[in-house]
Amino acid sequence: MKKYLYLNSRDEFYKVDISKIVYFEADGNYTNFVLCNKLKGVVLMNLSQMQTVLTESLKEEASIFARIGKRFIINLNFVYHIEVLRQKLTLSDGEVFAYQLPVSKEALKKLKDLYIKSVAKKETIS
Repeated sequence: MKKYLYLNSRDEFYKVDISKIVYFEADGNYTNFVLCNKLKGVVLMNLSQMQTVLTESLKEEASIFARIGKRFIINLNFVYHIEVLRQKLTLSDGEVFAYQLPVSKEALKKLKDLYIKSVAKKETIS
């Protein structure tokens, strides 16, 4: 079953399937978001406010999103390549799109460790 995120501002309204959100990016008091079909949107709230909206409106489904550094919230389902030394994160579905984001080394190291720990945890369960 699809789960939607409803984003409402004074002049605009978005109904977005959360599985299609690739990432959110901070832009001052605004947050840009990008979908896997390359549609983009902008809402009048900063990234911290967006993080709160995700947590409050999506509850447990919000766990597919992670704050990466000061600038991004990403959909963990689309992480394709983490390049710590080059400070790049590639988000892709493996077929249609690939977005490269500039992310700090520290944030990428944390993301990489998160994945390594989750893979190790799955291997011990099996």
